[in-house]
Amino acid sequence: MGAAEARADTEKAVPAYRSDRRRFARVKVSLLGRYMLSNRQEYPCQSADFSPGGVALVAPVIGAIGERVVCYFEHIGRIEGQIVRHTDTGFAITINATPRKRDKLASQLTWLANRHELGLPEDRRHERIVPIHKNVTLRLDEGFDVEGKLIDVSLSGAGIALDVRPAIGLGVVVGSTPARVVRHFPDGIAVQFNLPIAADRFDENIVL
Repeated sequence: MGAAEARADTEKAVPAYRSDRRRFARVKVSLLGRYMLSNRQEYPCQSADFSPGGVALVAPVIGAIGERVVCYFEHIGRIEGQIVRHTDTGFAITINATPRKRDKLASQLTWLANRHELGLPEDRRHERIVPIHKNVTLRLDEGFDVEGKLIDVSLSGAGIALDVRPAIGLGVVVGSTPARVVRHFPDGIAVQFNLPIAADRFDENIVL
């Protein structure tokens, strides 16, 4: 093989489970996205942790070990790879990418991690709607229910007027939608859904 061919070969997408896998630091970031399995069906998902070499997904449908997956994440864009293990909440994939793509992904993850550490405002680019059906019941991890009113809803979360303030990070079920508390404000809380709402449900008539 000539030198030019060798250089070209290094630019091919290679799986991260090769010997350099341990170079990749994993970052705890929750990014909303969608993924497609080999049956070409799309499902919503959320990242649990991310590295330039792989990502663990919170996912409603689990594919087979070795199955090819194509994902689209906010801030990141398109990635693809294979399922390497199953988890309690979904599965993990190894990312197939060129070295150049991995370098770009590392920069994006560094920015996202620093934004979290610095306490920069959360991304509010998702459209927010005011639902017609505002009354909602929250079930807390402690096992009791509280009544609230929806202030607004996006694909990724909601603002809820409440008389109590569940702790930030606490798991809750908003109606029938699992979520966690991410912020307090004077009249209530903001929650982030464990999985994004399907676009075909997202209008003023939504019932969580």
